[in-house]
Amino acid sequence: MDNGFAESEGMRNLKYLLGIDLGTSGTKTVLFEETGRSVASETIEYPLYQPKNGWAEQEPEDWWNAARDTVKAVIAKSGVKPEDVKAKYESGVLTVLIPKEEPKKLTSSSKIAIE
Repeated sequence: MDNGFAESEGMRNLKYLLGIDLGTSGTKTVLFEETGRSVASETIEYPLYQPKNGWAEQEPEDWWNAARDTVKAVIAKSGVKPEDVKAKYESGVLTVLIPKEEPKKLTSSSKIAIE
């Protein structure tokens, strides 16, 4: 597969970094070479619920699904082997309450702060 890099440029020896941003409107994941060049990116949006004026809620499962699916997508788009990803950075919604009764059993959507 010709992706614009010659083998002599050390393509097989590159290390990759994964950035995952779980934002209010969606999750964006970007795969970078260690040089800082962006290799692939994917964004998945999800809804923001406002059941009352001034309230904001989201479903934590939407965050999980979007993070999982965007990571899978950038790995597939790039052709990079998962074991070549040497570091990841995650950023997310700041103030969050996730009510749950037991692990993996959420009792309701998550209340979030929006500025």
